[in-house]
Amino acid sequence: MANVYILIIAFMVAIIMGRIIIPKILIISFRKRLFDVPDARKVHNRPIPRLGGVTFFPVIVFTLTLVTAFRVMMNEIHYEVFTHKMACEFLFLVAGLTLLYIVGIGDDLVGVRYSKKFLVQIISAAFFPIVGLYINNFYGVFGINEIPAWIGMPFTVVLVVFITNAINLIDGIDGLASGLSMVALAIFGGIFIHYGLWNFAILAFICVGVVIPFFAYNVFGNADRGRKIFMGDTGSLTLGYIISFFVVKYCMYIPGEDMQAYGSPVVVAFAVLLVPCLDVVRVFLRRIRNGKSPFLPDKTHIHHKFLDMGFTPRTALITIQLMSAAFCIFSLVAVKYIDNTLVFIIDIVVWVGLNIWFNKRIAKRKALTTNGQQS
Repeated sequence: MANVYILIIAFMVAIIMGRIIIPKILIISFRKRLFDVPDARKVHNRPIPRLGGVTFFPVIVFTLTLVTAFRVMMNEIHYEVFTHKMACEFLFLVAGLTLLYIVGIGDDLVGVRYSKKFLVQIISAAFFPIVGLYINNFYGVFGINEIPAWIGMPFTVVLVVFITNAINLIDGIDGLASGLSMVALAIFGGIFIHYGLWNFAILAFICVGVVIPFFAYNVFGNADRGRKIFMGDTGSLTLGYIISFFVVKYCMYIPGEDMQAYGSPVVVAFAVLLVPCLDVVRVFLRRIRNGKSPFLPDKTHIHHKFLDMGFTPRTALITIQLMSAAFCIFSLVAVKYIDNTLVFIIDIVVWVGLNIWFNKRIAKRKALTTNGQQS
């Protein structure tokens, strides 16, 4: 029970620190005029401070190290579980977060070339295989089980960069990236509690705690009164990298630590991040098909589709969150009774079908608008 109390305390400390720091960042942003200026691609119509994500990294590292120190002093860390390898995993995580934090702040303040951001993301992602943390098993999905290191390590680097960017790119309307991230973090935190991996569970709920005050300011804050803020690249890169860390840890097969109680970890992790990940794949394929660079921004993400269908940003947020929750619930239940490969395919087919339906609704709405204007 001591670990439960420690987790709750860590969660509350993260919330309180976030609640204290964000108003200070708002003041600095207004004094130095550090705004996200609206343009044709963005939803907001007035300058909004964009440094909310600056809060995440220092609060997460401070709370995690403080709580870990107290756990050591209280003899609540069992060293047969918290091994030297696990300690190195956390240290390399902090190292990667530091690099992403630096490049994220640089991008939010003055802008950073995508090629440089991409390079830093690759270096940060490579820290996981260096410490021996990589995808080494597909648990029978598509008939694939054990994966050799020479394939698993580069695949892990690609996967980490992909997930990090997926969270970054889904950050298009208030609360979407932070909301989806909180749900993913809470699910992984619950999974790690189930398996007794308290170090990872505590980190997951620290992340949820620091995002909560940001979410409140981002979604419910009044822009006219200077109470609204965006997370910027600093925040989305931080959340994406930590979530990818949990994905790799959960999916890596370690003898004696079989984490298949919920079905294939690969399918479960995919379901948790299905919306942001498949949205990035869809958008990139569409841009390539249209002869455009996949890295140039446009207004074709899932949240843009909902806005084009007539949803308000708030109703779009709620609907996308519910859609993501539905995929998670279905997959978590189905993997226990249905072949995991089939569950994976069903998720993708349903996603494609939904997007085709969304496109038809958008086209119909545009046709009605055009006919109305002509009449």
